[in-house]
Amino acid sequence: MFTLRVMTMDDYDAVIDLMKNTPGISLRDADSRESTSRYLQRNPGMSFVAEVDGTLCGCVMCGHDGRRGYLQHLLVLPGFRRQGIANALVERCLSSLEQQGIHKCHLDVFKTNDAAAEYWRSQGWQLREDIDRYSFIRTGNANA
Repeated sequence: MFTLRVMTMDDYDAVIDLMKNTPGISLRDADSRESTSRYLQRNPGMSFVAEVDGTLCGCVMCGHDGRRGYLQHLLVLPGFRRQGIANALVERCLSSLEQQGIHKCHLDVFKTNDAAAEYWRSQGWQLREDIDRYSFIRTGNANA
């Protein structure tokens, strides 16, 4: 059985290890300790980790801009999948957003991450075809 709890900065190293060991996930400069700390402070109590027998096996980061919610880095280690962990993490995030009065949530999936795309489709999330996302990187660092 798994347990969920709020993600803290004490989880940072374990979460980064999860990211490094999960296919389809890209680590960026924005995943630095400083940036992650800023994100968790800006969105308190909205990001979560999953544990089984004291082992961190899943995580999700959640936040909002006051109007819309955003999920990032939903990860469950392959050996712990198909146990409801991802669904529980997502539900916890959506409930947290709803408590803030936010009922619409977005997320990004790399076009090459077929497993993630299939997961989100199977959960009723809709692929948007009416918008394109544009990014601007002020520093010129493509890994920002």
